[in-house]
Amino acid sequence: MSTSTHFTAATFAFIRDLRANNDRDWFQANKHRYEEHVKEPARRFIVDFGAHLGRISPHFLADPRPQGGALFRIYRDIRFSKNKDPYKDHVGLYFRHAEGKSVHLPGFYLHLEPRASFVGLGSWRPQTAELQLIRQAVARHPEKWRAAVEQPPFSQSFQVVGESLKCPPRGFAQDHPLVDVLKLKDFTGLAPLTQKQITSPGFVEEFAAYCASGSPLVRFLCEALGQPF
Repeated sequence: MSTSTHFTAATFAFIRDLRANNDRDWFQANKHRYEEHVKEPARRFIVDFGAHLGRISPHFLADPRPQGGALFRIYRDIRFSKNKDPYKDHVGLYFRHAEGKSVHLPGFYLHLEPRASFVGLGSWRPQTAELQLIRQAVARHPEKWRAAVEQPPFSQSFQVVGESLKCPPRGFAQDHPLVDVLKLKDFTGLAPLTQKQITSPGFVEEFAAYCASGSPLVRFLCEALGQPF
């Protein structure tokens, strides 16, 4: 196991301070902190995780590029939002499928936020066509869905979470044994993390272990969408 660390207490201190001072003047005065304690550690984490990701699946990317890579931009898109804070109050790293750039396709995700960090994986808000394919796969192969998410290793670390419809989607039996799954808008697994975990030596290996444990869900979704895993 690696003895080096990537993210530190200074990473979380910057996020907390940004949350309390979310304006451009403060960010410009503290941009060096972002570069030193967030952006550069994230780049190193992405590179180091790449070797582990290749062993989980060769079809996902650990892209360290500053633009278009795994690290999400810190800048918020405020064009259509009532919240005009210019910066995100968290840090996100997304390891996407090689077949597409959309965050709606299956992938692996690391979320850094004081008292709210987590490992996420699966498909967040898949688009209509993809959502239909996933629901069809669940409806036709309930035993495969159960094997993916109701048994170890997935069930030991993750819970399936996401927004849900109030009624079963059109075209699916209301008495289907997995009707609550068919109602989902998101097909994602979540495992909470502590700051102590994230700032400890060897966290990159621990994150890789989480991703490996959660990979049965990602495999199921890839197969439903006709994508390689």
